[in-house]
Amino acid sequence: MRLWERFDRMVIFDTETTGVDYEKDRIIEIGAVTLENGAETGGMDLFIRLPEGRRLDPFITNLTGITEEQLETEGVGDEEAARAFADLLEGAERPLLVAYNAQFDLNFLYGLLRPWGLAEILKKPRFLDALTVYRDRRDYPHKLENAIAAYQLEDKAVNSHRAIDDARAAAWVLEAMAEERDDLEEYIDLFGSHPKYGVSGRRISSVTYRPQPYDRGRPLYERK
Repeated sequence: MRLWERFDRMVIFDTETTGVDYEKDRIIEIGAVTLENGAETGGMDLFIRLPEGRRLDPFITNLTGITEEQLETEGVGDEEAARAFADLLEGAERPLLVAYNAQFDLNFLYGLLRPWGLAEILKKPRFLDALTVYRDRRDYPHKLENAIAAYQLEDKAVNSHRAIDDARAAAWVLEAMAEERDDLEEYIDLFGSHPKYGVSGRRISSVTYRPQPYDRGRPLYERK
């Protein structure tokens, strides 16, 4: 994978949240794996407690298996979770932050880090959205579970809607996509947006957004 010629650490992460609105909802689980030269070197998997009086929608429990009791008994506070994530980037000279649907996860991650003065750490890494790459490779649908099936990774990866499992699954998908066509570096800081509805959430200043049509005639990095 040519990415290792440019980056000394890759952090692949995923979040589970109380909903899809980054301004109103919050992270309830954050998971990540760190890779250096292709080998896993660490990571994290933390539940995050809900604020007093906040309830968890039963839909989220049905989707993820995460319960209010788990968050209360096993969860940590926002600050501890934010600092644990910041530690994953500590010491890296050329870090790359990766997620499957990175626009979504980065918006929530920023909201977790900002109250503790840690949002500045997001200025150092470059960003890669594995979903943008996959949309260029395969027809709809484009969920993580579809990518796992397309690359026949069922014996290695599982889309369980749990953060650490999905982070590891994204890592396997990324490796499979690099083996298929090693052009991942072309997608650095390039996110595909909906051709009709545009960018979802807060725009990231270092990211270039381009409408990503469903036809796969040309890769997104060759479209203007």
